[in-house]
Amino acid sequence: MGSKNKLKRFKENESFHNVYQPTREEIVDATYKLKGKWRSEVFKNDHPLVLELGCGKGEYTIGLAKRYPNKNFVGIDIKGARFWRGAKTAIEEGIPNAAFIRTQIELVDSVFEENEVDEIWITFPDPQIKYKRTKHRMTNLQFLERYKKVLKPDGIMHLKTDSEFMHGYTLGLLHGAGHEVLYANHDVYRQEGSPEEVTEIQTFYESQYLEKNKAITYTRFKIN
Repeated sequence: MGSKNKLKRFKENESFHNVYQPTREEIVDATYKLKGKWRSEVFKNDHPLVLELGCGKGEYTIGLAKRYPNKNFVGIDIKGARFWRGAKTAIEEGIPNAAFIRTQIELVDSVFEENEVDEIWITFPDPQIKYKRTKHRMTNLQFLERYKKVLKPDGIMHLKTDSEFMHGYTLGLLHGAGHEVLYANHDVYRQEGSPEEVTEIQTFYESQYLEKNKAITYTRFKIN
């Protein structure tokens, strides 16, 4: 994407009512103004709150929001030029239960209050295969602790990935730490009984993976 195009998208994001772009200081050095108030201030209802971490173009956030009008969805990504597409689609199609915030995933517990979130989706994260990159893996123990803080006690986690490595790493970590694996499938499109929300909503990159015959994996779990 050219820098001109990026600047145009950044500018548009500033005008979108469903996009939030706080500075790092607003989040880290103070209590973020929407922390604990996403339902009341943003969505103006008391419906369940669902996050998509690393939402990219926002296809999953939008797809889930359409599928579940009685839930609120927030896509999170540091790259605003990416989720511009999802935010614009939500406005164009009148999808009131989807919003986006530009921030880092590691700040999730500074953006959301304890027990504020009902579900978290992680879709196609970078598996960070090299050992020295372990700290950046989005299902490592440190990240799980952050998610646990914002999730309700019975909150649900979802991981959808094309990486067998990430799938196996996460399952091993969950079992080892005594967390509760509710469902695991290493090839959702070729096995019967896969949840519809997993096979009927696809990201841009996912459709490319499928064209190359790559298996898509899915895990649903609770953090104990």
